[in-house]
Amino acid sequence: MLSESSTASRHERHDPAFRVAALYCYPVKGCAPVVLTEAVLTRAGLRQDRSFMVTDDRGRCRTQRAHPQLALIQPEISADGTRLVLHFPESASIDIDVDSTGPRGDVNLFGASYRGIDQGDEVAQRLSEALGTASRLVRVPPEHHRITDGHTPGTSGYADSCPIHLLSEASLQGLNRTLRAKDSPALPMSRFRPNIVITGGDGPHAEDTLRRIRIGRAELGYAKPAIRCVVTTVDQALGAKSGPEPLATLATYRRAACGGIAFGTKFAVTSTGTLAIGDPVTVAARGPSEV
Repeated sequence: MLSESSTASRHERHDPAFRVAALYCYPVKGCAPVVLTEAVLTRAGLRQDRSFMVTDDRGRCRTQRAHPQLALIQPEISADGTRLVLHFPESASIDIDVDSTGPRGDVNLFGASYRGIDQGDEVAQRLSEALGTASRLVRVPPEHHRITDGHTPGTSGYADSCPIHLLSEASLQGLNRTLRAKDSPALPMSRFRPNIVITGGDGPHAEDTLRRIRIGRAELGYAKPAIRCVVTTVDQALGAKSGPEPLATLATYRRAACGGIAFGTKFAVTSTGTLAIGDPVTVAARGPSEV
């Protein structure tokens, strides 16, 4: 009988080579990504990922589901997380000193209650103008404690669930082949808002079977399939919904065991480290697809 380490070694020798192709951090939930060439991976995901959230004036999260124009707001955050700049498409940028010590208030993320530190009236006013409705900006407090679900538990800031969303280039290429066969336009990776994009492997959806992977000293454990929502129908460059795709096509062949439409995978961080584009992805364990 093979030990776990023997099984892992066998997989590492024979799995097709994966590499990191792209890295994306989303400091403000729902807003545009920061494109990275290297990133620090913390227990809560890429450093600063979803550490801020736009809410209504009662603390309920705002997302692209109802406010697709969030995609046009481009955050820029300092390495130490103490300065945040928001670039708006039709007005001047705003630069704020991040408040990580102020009063905590209740915030609500899809029915779950957490705490947040309000970042002040000035940025709230600018967000309210951009979205056309009363809005606030909150930051995850340092003591934030959240356990994410899935096969491997983890933690995250204000992400929908798990700290890392991983997707392969091959999966997007496969979807785009199907779309083009229907005379529908191909879609960019931005529609799916991944954190880590990998290249290589043995065809579309190879990430469905990854259970434990290592990138440098960092290690990630599989949590669950990435169940897709209406945000995938938002054109990220226009900040507007653009029709039924890709959900209409994915629904024909990407139904998960839970009943949702899956595309990509969610991971928890089991060991921290530094990632960079071009890094090899070592597959330490595989399992059956849940899609």
